[in-house]
Amino acid sequence: MCGIVGYIGNKEAQDVLLKGLSRLEYRGYDSAGVAIVRGTKIEFDKKQGKLKTLISDLKDAPIKGTLGIGHTRWATHGIPNEVNAHPHLDCKKRLAVVHNGIIENYQELKKSLKREGHKFLSETDTEVIAHLIEKFYKGDLEAAVFKTLKLLKGTYAIAVVHKNEPDKLVGARADSPLIIGVGKGENFLASDAPAVLDYTKEVIFMDNHEVVTLTRDGVSIKDFHGRKVHKKPSKIKWDISQAEKAGYKHFMLKEIFEQGDILSKIIDERVANDRISFGELKISERAFKGFKNIAIVACGTAYHAGLTGKYMLEELVRIPSWIDTSSEFRYRDPMVDKDTLVIIVSQSGETADSLAALREARAKGATVLGICNVLGSTISREADGVIYTHAGPEIAVASTKAYTAQLAIFYLLTLYLAKLRKTISDKRYDYFMSEFKRVPGLVNDLLSEYKPEYNALEAYAEGFKRYYHQKHNKSTFLYLARNINYPNALEGALKLKEISYISAEGYPAGEMKHGPIALIDENPWVVCIAVQSKTYDKMLSNIQEIKARGGIVIGIATEGDREIMHQNINYLIEVPKVDELFSPLLVVIPLQLLAYYVAREFGYDIDQPRNLAKSVTVE
Repeated sequence: MCGIVGYIGNKEAQDVLLKGLSRLEYRGYDSAGVAIVRGTKIEFDKKQGKLKTLISDLKDAPIKGTLGIGHTRWATHGIPNEVNAHPHLDCKKRLAVVHNGIIENYQELKKSLKREGHKFLSETDTEVIAHLIEKFYKGDLEAAVFKTLKLLKGTYAIAVVHKNEPDKLVGARADSPLIIGVGKGENFLASDAPAVLDYTKEVIFMDNHEVVTLTRDGVSIKDFHGRKVHKKPSKIKWDISQAEKAGYKHFMLKEIFEQGDILSKIIDERVANDRISFGELKISERAFKGFKNIAIVACGTAYHAGLTGKYMLEELVRIPSWIDTSSEFRYRDPMVDKDTLVIIVSQSGETADSLAALREARAKGATVLGICNVLGSTISREADGVIYTHAGPEIAVASTKAYTAQLAIFYLLTLYLAKLRKTISDKRYDYFMSEFKRVPGLVNDLLSEYKPEYNALEAYAEGFKRYYHQKHNKSTFLYLARNINYPNALEGALKLKEISYISAEGYPAGEMKHGPIALIDENPWVVCIAVQSKTYDKMLSNIQEIKARGGIVIGIATEGDREIMHQNINYLIEVPKVDELFSPLLVVIPLQLLAYYVAREFGYDIDQPRNLAKSVTVE
């Protein structure tokens, strides 16, 4: 989950590295550091805490040089402090390494190296890489890296520099992302494309088990057997301005307000004359007609999008569909085969557990479809087919626009399959297409009510904060919904937990009497998703059961609904009227904003919540 960046060229490496790290800080912010080859030695600086601490230190004491590596850390082995921060150096401080991943056999390697006289300073698994390269170095850094990789077990993306080779930057990857930025008279390494887009849009996506050696004028890629690999750069189409705050106080708020436009873009790109097309898909219509079941696999927010997709697929395509968390999928010998379509959902396309699930599914003969946001990501390359969400860079750790984009792709995929497999009539298809096309405008209308000026949701957040302190910092949230909005109950609770650190749980409302109702007294706040639906009357009954026990209810209802006005709820949020099938795209907006405003009231770091990172590339 850490972010790494490397640079070789003619610019001051410090400036390039710090700018690159600022684009990657969403990957980890426990500590940060850089190492730069300066003349005949390596100089380094690393600091605990967020990148701004390192930037401030280097402003006062800059390191000159045109070759260097940098790192922003999400701690796995060893507490966040300066000693455990990357880069890590060898005994004689002749080489430096940055690493994203986990070396599973580091204890065994460390014991062996200690017996040989190597001195370790940190608690990290990464430091063994530096000492192994030191051990094998005989004047050729690339050769030493190759020998080191043969001993490593686990996952890694690494970048290495050596003071004796000031014209060389070496990198390698195994199950952790690493890209090459190709410039003129300069080249780059990074965990993700935003780190290099200030300088180049020409990017090479490294595959597993590849080593790259960069000079100022060249890129040499080899597989782990030392064989040359020839790759052409891809052009990144989005602009770095999309990764800026554009006047918003937080990236999360900006990304929430981008959702209507993203939905419009997805429809414009994928629908022409009411016909749906996925140009990059690569899975044939014949194959889609033949699948007998669908398995959806994802983590976190993407799991909630997939769960919503399960509801859609079963209702309209009439095909048995099930969903599993990526981290559990491969450990229970899942029943998938050549008749199964496995859909892997991941914003980054690099999620470690989802990648492992993809490989397990393919090993069992299933066809794998990836739904992801990042062009050239590992999932997009290893899956049999891919559908890109084209949501643009999502910088806030708590996902918002990626979620709605994933939902949009599931809607289109569902309608595409339903028409292909003739499970709905043309009339019903036309109706659903017409309703879906209305949604981007309805999302923008809804968002216009919650512009960053003072609004109702901000007032609700203020009310909760006062209440929370009155109860001596003891209160919880329950999120209840039924049918296709049940996944939104899970998503709303997750958003609140992620950025507000408030205990929150999502449940199917029908399950309330099977346990959660025991929690309801005057303390819990309960978000009830009660839009017009086939289960609307059931939700009203749930609301009354909550009120009878003193619970505080925030109701999300369809605009113009008069009946809910008589339910004596405490706070009401209205969303525009749309067919129940598409209501999740509207309901999620106030759920995201409620979490945002609660976190803001408590003064938390919204874009970089504690203990989390954007792209989970370790198991």
